[in-house]
Amino acid sequence: MFATHVSPSQAYARVAVETGVMSANPHRLILMLFDGALLSLAGARRALQEGEIATKGESVSKAIDIVANGLKASLDPGAGGELAPRLAALYDYICARLLHANLHNDRAALDECARLLTELRGAWEEIADDPAVVSPSARPS
Repeated sequence: MFATHVSPSQAYARVAVETGVMSANPHRLILMLFDGALLSLAGARRALQEGEIATKGESVSKAIDIVANGLKASLDPGAGGELAPRLAALYDYICARLLHANLHNDRAALDECARLLTELRGAWEEIADDPAVVSPSARPS
């Protein structure tokens, strides 16, 4: 067996993420998913620009995974009313556009998805910053 070399900065980043996940409330976890997807898209755009197609593909695949298996999977249709199916459809659209971007090296599609995710993240951030939404004591009994 070969040991995988992890740089000190990578180890620090991993510990920081794990610590953040363990201490985050559900709204913060969603924000972390958005951040992960946006970081992956930034990496994909950079890799596309530099002609690193394999890296671009890995980054786009990671973003798709976060959107489909993180953001979309976290939707609660019972509590979300009409918003949950609309967000699910938007997440499906984003995944389809990311797949298209990956297959066709389409920078505009990557930019579109990044813009949509940034807008959604902003809305979630407003919700997360609202003490009435986040505080368990503010919820009705």
